[in-house]
Amino acid sequence: MSGTHITSAPMLELRGVHKRFSDKDVLRGVDLTVAPGQSLVVIGGSGTGKSVTIKCALGLMTPEKGEVFFDGLPANTSKAIAALRRRTGMLFQGGALFDSLTVWENVSFALMYRDGIGRGEAKKRAIETLAKVHLGASAADLRPAELSGGMQKRVALARAIIAKPDLIFFDEPTTGLDPITADAVNNLIVEQVRALGAAAITITHDMASVRKIADEVAMLHEGRIIWRGPVSKLDASGSPHIDQFVHGRAQGPIQPAI
Repeated sequence: MSGTHITSAPMLELRGVHKRFSDKDVLRGVDLTVAPGQSLVVIGGSGTGKSVTIKCALGLMTPEKGEVFFDGLPANTSKAIAALRRRTGMLFQGGALFDSLTVWENVSFALMYRDGIGRGEAKKRAIETLAKVHLGASAADLRPAELSGGMQKRVALARAIIAKPDLIFFDEPTTGLDPITADAVNNLIVEQVRALGAAAITITHDMASVRKIADEVAMLHEGRIIWRGPVSKLDASGSPHIDQFVHGRAQGPIQPAI
């Protein structure tokens, strides 16, 4: 998605966010912003706190220090966090579909159980949204177990976008997919984020995904953002951490998580 020029105020902003578990400091002052229409990809080694950053942003975890702002307002009360979540979509790692529900029930889950929309209207909207991710109406009454991995990811993407969110989180969206299917999912992510004009934050280890969907890339290392820049600067970042990560080298400033 590179080439997009963003000048708007942030849709989401994390200021000096700290999070610890027992005696381990996971986040040590994370500063992060994403503007409307911007696609930001966060990279970093395993266990560096990428998922914790998302959970703090969504109010699923409370930081020890620091602040989260959504659309310019502090997300520091249950009411503010609920408002943030209503305007946020999420594609979970592995899809996280409900096995006991049909495809259309998965896609329209929030519409029915959060917004109180009736089943008939919810199914209609689900089928319309499935079409946006290139799945036909015939898939609507299937169960997740009847779908391929790529189809499950597309259903999960449909669920993330059905309420037309202003902010979407993608947690390892291509995990477990072959390179061709992963590229197709990346294309859909780019297409749908652009169509919505949404802000997007993606966590991924897949450098093909990074290059396909990012406007900007931020690297999380030892609990802080140590580099951020346009995706076009990845190969000339001047950062030994970025260089090691991009090229997948065991030797370098990032220690392997083994």
